[in-house]
Order: sequence, then structure tokens, then C-alpha cells
Amino acid sequence: MEGLVSTGSEFWSGRSVLVTGHTGFKGSWLAIWLETLGAEVHGFALDPPSSPSLFRCADVQNLLKSDCRSDIRNPSDLEEVVRTVRPQVILHLAAQPLVATGFDDPWETWSVNVLGTVNLLDVVRRLEQPVAVVVVTTDKVYEDQGPDIRYVETDRLGGRDPYSASKTATELVAASFLAGRSAQAGKGNFRIATARAGNVIGGGDWSENRLLPDCLRAFAQGDQVVLRMPEAVRPWQHVLEPLDGYLRLAQELCGSEGERYSSAWNFGPDSESELTVAQVAEMAATAWGTPASVAIEPVRSATSETHSLRLDSTKARGKLGWLPQWEINYAVEQTVAWQKDWIAGGSMLEVCCRQIAEYLESR
Repeated sequence: MEGLVSTGSEFWSGRSVLVTGHTGFKGSWLAIWLETLGAEVHGFALDPPSSPSLFRCADVQNLLKSDCRSDIRNPSDLEEVVRTVRPQVILHLAAQPLVATGFDDPWETWSVNVLGTVNLLDVVRRLEQPVAVVVVTTDKVYEDQGPDIRYVETDRLGGRDPYSASKTATELVAASFLAGRSAQAGKGNFRIATARAGNVIGGGDWSENRLLPDCLRAFAQGDQVVLRMPEAVRPWQHVLEPLDGYLRLAQELCGSEGERYSSAWNFGPDSESELTVAQVAEMAATAWGTPASVAIEPVRSATSETHSLRLDSTKARGKLGWLPQWEINYAVEQTVAWQKDWIAGGSMLEVCCRQIAEYLESR
């Protein structure tokens, strides 16, 4: 295999890293991980999208070198931050991340996901120092070709709901800036890659209309979970899995052969973790214990989502040495354990760091 890397402190120590969307679920986990690696972590985002939030529960703000609260669509604020912190790596997670919200507010979804990325890359193209950018999109950017397809990075794009379609457009935005690099205003020495991951789970996610957060809320209140699409198949994985991929990808983009990595990348789980919504919900109920229960009663919905999503991550495995570490049952157990520690009043930063350390030891 070629270009194999590991996410170690040797690369990240002292490196200036900008995380957009650092107040969100994935962004908070990423900021914590980067800080443990010794990076100088800078954040650009709105306030946390939920209350409670991982950002506040784990006191992520105290880990940051700087923390700008602004809209990713605000070009002046964004440019000031980028030119001040001079990031060597930008991990772009700021987005409207929910399918259901996309139907409720398509304008906001398209605006944040597309114009926010345009704003960021427009600033990047005018920088004079080298910078590597990982733009995080989703597995839902692929055109639905049926339940038996395992999507590779070169497959046709074409999300059919507002969220998925906006992320597909984000992919095109990134590709257009990369393709037009020779005509950019700066020195054209930036590198861009996009990262497509599946449905992530993990402690500290309080989003609405997501399976594990909905389950844990219900279990804590003694209620049954009623499943909306019990037979839908998703590529489930713990949040640390794709984050490991993003970090590996960023390292390679910064390397002497970084141009070879300026493309799209899938980060999906093993086939054993491609389970139905009902199967994962039952795992969560078992991990929680009595009286947690699941009602398999599909809820009629006007929205339309792809029934089955599967990713082929051969490229990431072969060129980045990235491999999923936690099978889905263990990932669910870790998520439930995190939630119970939070309910018990534990130090959630310590819990996060402990789970990150355990994840690294499993590699």
C-alpha cells in the first residue's frame, strides 16, 4: 500500500489548524482530538446548535487558541480570521447537517452549505501561504442507483433532497476551485479534498431526527422509540472513524505528494456495520438496559430519503491506510456509556479523551 500515514502528534504538534463548525457534534470531537495531538486549534462557527451540546459539556472553548463566533457566509469575518491565524490546515465542517431541516428550510440549507464553502475557498485562493483544505460533505451526495450498489468516489453525484443536493453542489464548488487554481488570485498553492462519510454516532450528539440521539432521549425518559424508517440501511460508524480519515487526509495533502490526494474520499464502515435502523436501535436498547424499548411502527412521512446507502472505501484503505476500528455494536455501547457518564455528572472532556485514547490503542 502507498502513502500510509497515522494520526500522530509528530505532524500536528504546534500546527495551526482552523476548524469551521467547531461548536457542532463532529467539530467538537475533532477539536478535542487535535488538541490532544498538540495542534493550535482555531474555531469559526455559530454558537452550539443544541442545548445541551458537546461543545459546552466538554468545555471545548478552553482548549482553543482562538474562537470566532460568526456565520460562515460572512466573508469579512472569515477573511480576518484566516489571515490572522494563518492556518496550515483547514477542516471545513460548518454546515446545515440535517436532512429533515433541509426540507423545512431549503433556502438556509443551500445558502449555508454552498455559499459558506464558496466564501471559505474564495479566501483560501487569495492566500499566499500553502494551506490544505478538507471539505466535509456526506455519503448522501451519490445518485441513488438501487439497494445493491456500493458507491465509489467516481460514481455519479446527485442528491435528491435539499440537504443531499446542497452537499452535491458543495462537491462541485470544491472541484471548481481546484480546477481553476492556476487562475486564482494568490499563488495557487492550496490543496483541496472532499470527505464523504456515513451516519456517525457517538456521545454528545443531541441533534433532532437522528437515530441514536432520539433513542437516548427516549430511554432516559422511560419512553419507547418509534422508528420512522426501520428497514433503511445506513453505513453506521462511531464519529472517531471518519475523523481519523479526515486527519490522515489532511496530513497527506500537506506532504510533498499532496497533489495526488486532492480529490474525493469515502470513509465508510465494514459491511458488518451496514445495518438497518431497527437493528441499531435494538442494539442501543440492549446497551441501555431495562426499561429501554423500541417500537417498530413506521411513521408516515412526506419526506423522501434513500432507502439504502453503502460506501466503498477501498481508496482510503489503500492510499491512506485508513481502516474502521470499532464494529457497530461496540460503537453503540461507547455512545450509550458516554451518555450515562453525562447523566451521572462526569467530566465529559475526560470521557472524550479516554475514548479517543482507546480508539488509538485499538489501531
